[in-house]
Amino acid sequence: MLKRVAVVLALVVLVGGFVAWLNRGEILLKIIKMNHTDVAPTQVIDWYRGPETAAQSPDERPPNIILIVLDDVGINDLSTLGGGVANGRVPTPNIDALAYDGALFRQAYSGTGTCAPSRAMLMTGRYPTRTGFEFTPTPPNMSYLLSVLTDDAPPEGFPVPEFSQANSEVTPDYNDQGLPGDEITVAEMLKSQGYHTVHIGKWHLGRSAQSNPNAQGFDESLLMASGLFLPEDDPNVVNAKLDFDPIDKFLWARMQFAASYNTPDLPTTDEDWFEPGGYLTDYWTDEAVNVIDANANRPFFLYLAHWALHTPLQATREDYEAVGDIMPHRLRVYAAMLRALDRSVGDIVAKLEAEGLADNTLIILTNDNGGAGYVGLPEINEPYRGWKITLFEGGIRVPLYMKWPARIPPGTIIEDPAAHIDVMPTIVAAANVSLPQDRIIDGVNLMPVAEGGGEIERENDAIFWQSGYVRVVRAGNWKLQVDGRQQKSWLFDLENDPTEQINLAVSRLDKLDELQALLDAHAANAREPLYPYLLESPIRIDKTVDQPISLDDEYVWWPN
Repeated sequence: MLKRVAVVLALVVLVGGFVAWLNRGEILLKIIKMNHTDVAPTQVIDWYRGPETAAQSPDERPPNIILIVLDDVGINDLSTLGGGVANGRVPTPNIDALAYDGALFRQAYSGTGTCAPSRAMLMTGRYPTRTGFEFTPTPPNMSYLLSVLTDDAPPEGFPVPEFSQANSEVTPDYNDQGLPGDEITVAEMLKSQGYHTVHIGKWHLGRSAQSNPNAQGFDESLLMASGLFLPEDDPNVVNAKLDFDPIDKFLWARMQFAASYNTPDLPTTDEDWFEPGGYLTDYWTDEAVNVIDANANRPFFLYLAHWALHTPLQATREDYEAVGDIMPHRLRVYAAMLRALDRSVGDIVAKLEAEGLADNTLIILTNDNGGAGYVGLPEINEPYRGWKITLFEGGIRVPLYMKWPARIPPGTIIEDPAAHIDVMPTIVAAANVSLPQDRIIDGVNLMPVAEGGGEIERENDAIFWQSGYVRVVRAGNWKLQVDGRQQKSWLFDLENDPTEQINLAVSRLDKLDELQALLDAHAANAREPLYPYLLESPIRIDKTVDQPISLDDEYVWWPN
């Protein structure tokens, strides 16, 4: 009898263990949600104030500079570059006006297919081959969870994500995965020349004593400490959860409604968290307006890094109702979030005009990478192939608009390719500040072409992208992408095939060799990544995450 009981108990333990193993991802999500940080009530930000009266008129002093970076906006979501979200039902007039009233770069590119390295390139004007900042830092357990939550989804024979336990054991703490302190940011350069420098919103370049915004040149930083736009149960919020997306599941489990405000001698800790004063996009905007008010009498640099349209998808009920009966639900929430972003740009421009600062303020607007396939909205990057987390055009085509009424003629259109590495040297040139002489800056100054003259000139006419063994170069109108894990190459003639439909890697070996030589030269003296990638994922090029997988689906491996 005792033997039978023992056998039954052993079977129960084995079955229970097996069930727990099968559901380990969901169990870990619940544990993550139980370990949230305490968040203090909203606090009033007492922004540092400039002089009560200006030493010079706005037109006589150095220009104010505002860099607005959107997050995960698809190239087709903006009216100036595509049809607009939901087939044009939600226009973006305020964002569009930056292009109509200034310069529009028709072929602008992000630094890479994910956010953090792109932001590092915006700040430094340097490629990851020089900074080592190559992979996007992910919070604890995220990479492992993504591998667990997706490893049983594809049909047999289609590859699955692979988590590297060995790499995780040598990866620094999440807060320490940041831009090295010896890199010189655009904020540091402007600050050294008398600019008051302010960061608001997303950072994602580290939170250590050497990598947090204050350590990287910002006098003040109002930081997105976590990632909810409003509390999940707020009566004014409309949520759209994506049950088909592992990233979304992780974000809903981990993210909180939290901000932190830093002074130059106070690195960020969880103890500094407090609730933002409203829906995140509107809150950042209101505080950006307050910054302009506080600094109306001195030159300032404002880096406003929005979180929208990144998941988790959350909109205010007012915006959700305003965009109308768009279907599916997640597209309606997405469209409502875009409406808030457009309103943000309008509010900032209106404040500049009210303060008499608009003519001598340079506004640059861009996006960190292409729209994400994991939101399940197949039209957001049309007509281009690929998504965020790829280096196909859909993953790296972004808006780049520059408005400066005193210098840039309205309606200026630039066809030459431009990239995030060009933003830092452009801002520095606009402020009449010299670039650092002790390091190579990879980007070029875009001001001359924005003012209406000449062409963008860069060495070999080449722009580079990389993430581990995935490497890309565009030289002139030719683009080569190499997936080192698959040993596969894609070669496209973008002049005749801008949407990358015809792979010429076999038929144009001369161009393949020419561009491969550029890639090899670019990598020849590259700095090693600051930390290794944790996850390798097969990213389908032509389908969103919610669409059924076929063994015929073309994909690229992505290490991060």
